[in-house]
Amino acid sequence: MNTLPAQTSAVSDSLAKSLNGAFSSVYEKVAPSVVIIEVGKAPGRQLSGLPEGLQFFWQGPAPKSLESEQGSGIIISSQGHVLTNFHVVDEAVAGQIKVSLKDGRKLDAEIVGIDPSTDLAVLKIEGQDLPAADLGDSDTVKVGQFAFALGAPFDLPYTFTVGIVSAKGRGDLEAGSGSVAEYIQTDASINPGNSGGPLCDIDGKVIGINTMIAGMNRGLGFALPINTAKDVATQLITTGRVARSWLGIVITGVDEDDRAKAYFPNLSGVLVDEIGPNTPAYGSDLRAGDVITKVDGVPVTKARELRREILNKKVGQEVKLDLVRGGQEMVVAVKTGEQPSRMIQASNRVSPQITVLPDPALPGIPPGVLAPQPGEQTPAPRKKEIKPQPENLHGMVLSDTGGRLGRSGGALVKDVVEESSAATAGLLPGDIITEAAGKPVHSAGELSSILGQSDMSRGVMMMVERRNQQTFVILKP
Repeated sequence: MNTLPAQTSAVSDSLAKSLNGAFSSVYEKVAPSVVIIEVGKAPGRQLSGLPEGLQFFWQGPAPKSLESEQGSGIIISSQGHVLTNFHVVDEAVAGQIKVSLKDGRKLDAEIVGIDPSTDLAVLKIEGQDLPAADLGDSDTVKVGQFAFALGAPFDLPYTFTVGIVSAKGRGDLEAGSGSVAEYIQTDASINPGNSGGPLCDIDGKVIGINTMIAGMNRGLGFALPINTAKDVATQLITTGRVARSWLGIVITGVDEDDRAKAYFPNLSGVLVDEIGPNTPAYGSDLRAGDVITKVDGVPVTKARELRREILNKKVGQEVKLDLVRGGQEMVVAVKTGEQPSRMIQASNRVSPQITVLPDPALPGIPPGVLAPQPGEQTPAPRKKEIKPQPENLHGMVLSDTGGRLGRSGGALVKDVVEESSAATAGLLPGDIITEAAGKPVHSAGELSSILGQSDMSRGVMMMVERRNQQTFVILKP
């Protein structure tokens, strides 16, 4: 029978006891600052139609009964500020948020502020000798290091689990959310009820706020980095809202888009798809079709990397973008603006009795009409008049702008032939082409001349203004 040498056995025993003590120390240090949050919610109510972030309190008549839901949180200041997930307190009935501490105290809590974009909320409790957690630095977290989760999964308060940090920088985990955050991934067991609780390191410092799981018992939990959470919490406590920097551009990584990859086969960076009207980027020298390679000297190759760099800037801060335009390297300076709120007042909704069709001011687009009101007779449809197909250029029916739409130059797309090169490129009636193959376009004839002299095998990039928005298309034969 094989046996370990006595010296090796002693070392192993010493290491196990050392880890045992270290793990217990983490729990003893962190547990007093962890709280269990009980939230009363009105049963069966539907608020899915409300704008994001509006009315997170139930404003209707007091319900006869409440549904109780439980989550976790962490005290982050001796003044009684508690950090948790927004989804823990979302739809709470006013006055029905209770916070339980490890020492047995049960206190009422009020919401200080919420940030649905990061799924965070800050609560406030009143009490003496409130133990604040030691918040760490999530930027220094390394994959492979120990990670500890503490919370109330399945209504089992102060459950302590251990694992490792299995990945960092997980982004876009929620489909279609446009999340502004990147997450720490851990295999420490996280389950419903852990939401809002801390993820800690071996020193008992909080490195993340447990937020999401990918299915039960799969070893895939996700925590919002504490550095992001600290910034959000500070803004919510001081101003009640979160201000974020933005440029107002739609972007995609060159390697993340087949169209861009084919057009820029030897270039890595982030492609500017669109520049919105009245945005910080709209009045700058940045243009649709530019490929951004660096933000203030930091290389970017994916859309989320560029988004992260801009979010880390202050509102109103000037950033320098290294980019490639038409094969030429250049640097463009853009000053960030404040990202507008997504919240929309319910009174601004369009009446469901009215159907608004495209704007009649745009050439080539039929005028808007109102849908028949209840009780009215629907007029008989008119037979479509068949007209000879006008001459077109790669499927574009063009004209000069002639001063229309406030433009003195450019080629106006009056119509697009179905299944043509123009249709495949994504051109729409009403588009104004202002540049093609890097050359300015002042008229329909000039566009025809430029395209006639261009090598179409690779495609020709054309700058387009669409309803005051700057974008581009790649026209191929």
